[in-house]
Amino acid sequence: MSGKIFKEMINCTNMLELKEKKCVPCDEGTPPLNREEIKGYMDQLQAGWEVMRDKTLRKHFPFENFRRGMAFAQKIALLAEQENHHPDLCIHYTGVDVELSTHVIGGLSVNDFIMAAKIEHI
Repeated sequence: MSGKIFKEMINCTNMLELKEKKCVPCDEGTPPLNREEIKGYMDQLQAGWEVMRDKTLRKHFPFENFRRGMAFAQKIALLAEQENHHPDLCIHYTGVDVELSTHVIGGLSVNDFIMAAKIEHI
């Protein structure tokens, strides 16, 4: 997908809630989101998400025990396969850290925010 088409898709994203959208693969020519675009998408997510160096979206999800955190991580894995957009997960005894980034473009894309919104609704 060309960078121009991908940017047009980004501009239309407000027509649907992020969790209702599908991740669309982007290629190396696609520019990462700028700070203004990132802020607009952050406003659509629940509290707790952090942007790290404009390249990574991160959130810690607390759980009362390891088993519940593992079940949550498994649900994220299934979702990631459906969307073909895979987060980094770190499973702790009482929580799961989720990090999203679009590695092929070296920063954040709308796909990261779509996945974040879908993860919030697991």
